[in-house]
Amino acid sequence: MYIPTFDDVIAAHERITPYIHKTPVLTSTTIDAIAGAQLFFKCENLQKAGAFKARGASNAVFGLSDAEAARGVATHSSGNHGLCLSYAAGRRGIPCTVVMPRTAPQAKKDAVRGYGGRVVECEPSTSSREAVFAQVVAESGAEFVHPYNDPRVIAGQGTCSRELASQVPDLDAVIAPIGGGGMVSGTCLTLSSIAPKVKIYAAEPQQADDAARSFRAGHIIADDAPETVADGLKVPLKDLTWHFVQRHVTDILTVSEEEIVEAMKLIWKRMKIIAEPSSAVPLAAILKNPDVFRGKRVGVVITGGNVDLDKLPWMKG
Repeated sequence: MYIPTFDDVIAAHERITPYIHKTPVLTSTTIDAIAGAQLFFKCENLQKAGAFKARGASNAVFGLSDAEAARGVATHSSGNHGLCLSYAAGRRGIPCTVVMPRTAPQAKKDAVRGYGGRVVECEPSTSSREAVFAQVVAESGAEFVHPYNDPRVIAGQGTCSRELASQVPDLDAVIAPIGGGGMVSGTCLTLSSIAPKVKIYAAEPQQADDAARSFRAGHIIADDAPETVADGLKVPLKDLTWHFVQRHVTDILTVSEEEIVEAMKLIWKRMKIIAEPSSAVPLAAILKNPDVFRGKRVGVVITGGNVDLDKLPWMKG
């Protein structure tokens, strides 16, 4: 298992700069007052393809040799990684196949196809996802780009916190959502190298809290098919992301479904930006744990903005 280094993050940043946005950092005095802290929102919902995963996907795709690229790329994803890999593959002009749960948001399936990718549906469980995916790769010979357990992907995600550290100096902490742990691992990789005093927190739904339980137990605990409104956070940690989480994360904080939806509404109402449920989990964790963050300067990663506008979580029926 290759463990990426900060040199890989620097190389990734140079490689992907033509294909990504340097996303803005926004603030809200109203939300700061509610939280009792200074919050700096790194808006990856404004990233290419609407999510931070454009970083890791672009690094993987544009790091391939011509011979590797000719076979195309493939992945399994509940949405954002798949559509971001399709985006990057489209920029390079190569095929992309994405295995997606049949329950994944229609907006994310449409986005994969919109970027030129092919969607193959599976049942909404990790075991079904991996079995269908194995068949796809056997048939196509495509290069597997794992959504998070891939050094190329983690190095790409590490460019987000590298930007944040340059945009907002003297942070006390950074918090990001955790599912498989790609963003959190990239954050750990970068900040442990350039800002080792910054505490790193991860935020997770209570209904998909396998990372939190893993963190407490000291080994990976994987749930097969958790149910949460935060559809991007249903996948378990893997060996590479666990390497970073167990070494560098200060704590993993969990929140209820209601707390996620209320935080999502607060972001929409006060910041006038579209954030998907997974992106609201860190703010929900801050509001639930005021003593942890009070008076601190906190970077908050808004990881994506790909929502199905016809099925918002506060809609009835």
